[in-house]
Amino acid sequence: MISPVSKILGKYRLDASAPCRMDSGGTWDIKAMALPLERIDPVTINIAVSLRTRVVLSSFKEGRVKISSQGFPHVEEAPFEGLPFESPYGLFFAAISYFGYHGLQAEIYSDSPVRSALGGSSTALVALIKALSKLGVILGQRPLSSKEILRLGYHLEDAVSPGKCGIQDQAAAVYGGVNLWTWHYADRSSPFLRQRLLDGRGQKEMSKHFLLAYSGQSHVSARINRAWIHEFLSGRTRAGWIEVNDIVKRLAKEIHAMKWNHAAHLLRQEMAIRRDITPDALTHLTESLIGQAEEVGCGARFTGAGGGGCVWAIGQSSRIKLLKEIWARTLASTKGGRILECVVEPKGAI
Repeated sequence: MISPVSKILGKYRLDASAPCRMDSGGTWDIKAMALPLERIDPVTINIAVSLRTRVVLSSFKEGRVKISSQGFPHVEEAPFEGLPFESPYGLFFAAISYFGYHGLQAEIYSDSPVRSALGGSSTALVALIKALSKLGVILGQRPLSSKEILRLGYHLEDAVSPGKCGIQDQAAAVYGGVNLWTWHYADRSSPFLRQRLLDGRGQKEMSKHFLLAYSGQSHVSARINRAWIHEFLSGRTRAGWIEVNDIVKRLAKEIHAMKWNHAAHLLRQEMAIRRDITPDALTHLTESLIGQAEEVGCGARFTGAGGGGCVWAIGQSSRIKLLKEIWARTLASTKGGRILECVVEPKGAI
């Protein structure tokens, strides 16, 4: 069903938001890697952070849709029947097309830097779907559940960018918190199993034990992911990926137990293997930041697919405080580079 919504949005200005994430074991959530090796229970840890992406829906010309995003100079407008799914905003046009709404504009605002490898586009998609679901409620439809938002977000992104995207970014955006995800794509009813690692008290405690920094260098994950998938499917790096998966499972146990030194040690182990199997994830600067974290006894890794973007660290609070001073000095001469002040975000899409 196709519905004009300009009049409704003339009365109601709707918005929704969702959190970005840090991660360990990322890329295992990509179906091309996880499905053939379901026997080993592929996993990813992600930590939602209080850098949220917000989508605002407002009235626009009937029969048309407009999308803009903070930090991007490009604004795109198109007729509903010809929404361009291959444009820079194609993913968001696809979501609006799925709901069948026209006569609206979607404005995207984010607390995180553009292309910072914190799951930004997937987070924006989740926020948009949440906002469109709220609009549907006004039109007399039932709200989408969290699981439905996650499924829809993943399948839309997988359809528009076939084979190159996973589901962990959308999962963190939908649910928030600190979670271990097991990927079972062969189970059509539920392709994921969520294990909550920390309760509210634990999330507050973890916020004292991590640090997140933006390198000032933007990244493009699709190109990097394609190369990793190719190497995995060829068999050349598969043994390393399997070893990473085992480390991430042990890391989850240490985070759950709030043993931060042990967690730091395991993150260093993951990073050591990543240097071998994903060398293009590191730039000179991010390698330097990770090395500085390891020198003071923390563990650190790039977020997402790396290649710029952000780096995060975990360790004892005293070491994190020392590392914050070191990273701040290192990034002071880098345009855009900075510490990103944030805590663990308990809330997902709202």
